[in-house]
Amino acid sequence: MRLLLIRHGQTPDNVEGVLGTVAPGVGLTDLGRRQADALPAALADESIGALAVSTLVRTQLTAAPLAAATGLTRTVLDGLREVRAGDLEGRNDVEAVTDYVGCVFAWAAGDLGVRVPGSEDGHEFFGRYDAALAELLTTGERGGHGTVAAVSHGAAIRAWVGARAVNADDEFIRHHLLENTGVVTLEGTIDRGWRLQTWQGLPVGGAELLDVDAPDPTGERY
Repeated sequence: MRLLLIRHGQTPDNVEGVLGTVAPGVGLTDLGRRQADALPAALADESIGALAVSTLVRTQLTAAPLAAATGLTRTVLDGLREVRAGDLEGRNDVEAVTDYVGCVFAWAAGDLGVRVPGSEDGHEFFGRYDAALAELLTTGERGGHGTVAAVSHGAAIRAWVGARAVNADDEFIRHHLLENTGVVTLEGTIDRGWRLQTWQGLPVGGAELLDVDAPDPTGERY
């Protein structure tokens, strides 16, 4: 199975460097909407058979142009939500962001007992994220499709790929940012595991859709 993990378009929280993970969350900026509009053309060569989004509105808005172009229904899966910020919610100071992404790196390194202050630990995160992807993959398999896509979140995608891809780890995700509407491509299955094929650090529409000034703590350029 081919799995596309797509980060949502730019949000006001990204611009301000704020940790915003509570549903339904903020929408997209003008740049974020342009990034979303670029998705159908950028993914035109992908035969996507099932499309999922999280319960945060920014993923649903990002997936809307792709759903319209392909005729796919956006399946909302709560498990695809961003890593919950807990006590760090709404903060944009360096200490909070460092603590938050530090948990993501720890989980990718296998230390699942590390907990985001006032929130989830690695066991809880991977439990719900794995379950959501399993549901998406099952939908694709039942429909006879070889490719599925999920529009999700920066820290969540980085954590999952760092832990689940056989050719990626915590050091990989430390040194690879994930820009808004960056696409990560993997091949594999739940039973046999996953291999990272491509890591796209740029918005799908190219460098002209990149906001080089945004702090963007979950992506991460801070």
